[in-house]
Parts: sequence; structure tokens; C-alpha cells
Amino acid sequence: MYVNAEEVLPESLLEAIQEYVQGVELYIPKRPGERLGWGEVNGTRKQIYQRNREIVKRATKGESIPSLMEEYHLSYDSIRKIISAGKNKS
Repeated sequence: MYVNAEEVLPESLLEAIQEYVQGVELYIPKRPGERLGWGEVNGTRKQIYQRNREIVKRATKGESIPSLMEEYHLSYDSIRKIISAGKNKS
């Protein structure tokens, strides 16, 4: 999002910034504590968590790794890691 600094910054602050840069776009990052983690905004993290829980549940009930690989389009190693991590949480 582009915002003109003259519209949002006090004149004294704008003048101080102009000592370092003028006429360029300047990115100002959010404060460190305000940044969300990967996948938290669009829900991807939650979807992957739910998918992994389902994989562990199905594997616990006896479903084969090749079957889970085909269903979830993941590699053998990925399925094994998910199952192993899920069992360690229980």
C-alpha cells in the first residue's frame, strides 16, 4: 500500500527522514511483535495442521502409507514424518 508521507507524518519527522532519503519509496515494516506467523493470515497453517491430524488418525487405524501418499499427494518420507510427529504429541 502506498501512502504519501506528507499526509501521515508530522512535519518534523518528515524533515528528519528527508535528511536520509528523498523522492523514493520507503518501506516501513511492522513492529516485531505485530507480525503473524506463516500461514496464519490465510488459514494455511490451520489447514495443514488438520490434514496432518487426519493422516495420523488414519495411519493409527491401519491405513497404509502408500494409500495415504496417493490420497494426500505427499512423499513417503513426508507421511512418515507426519505420523512420527503425531505419535510423539499423543
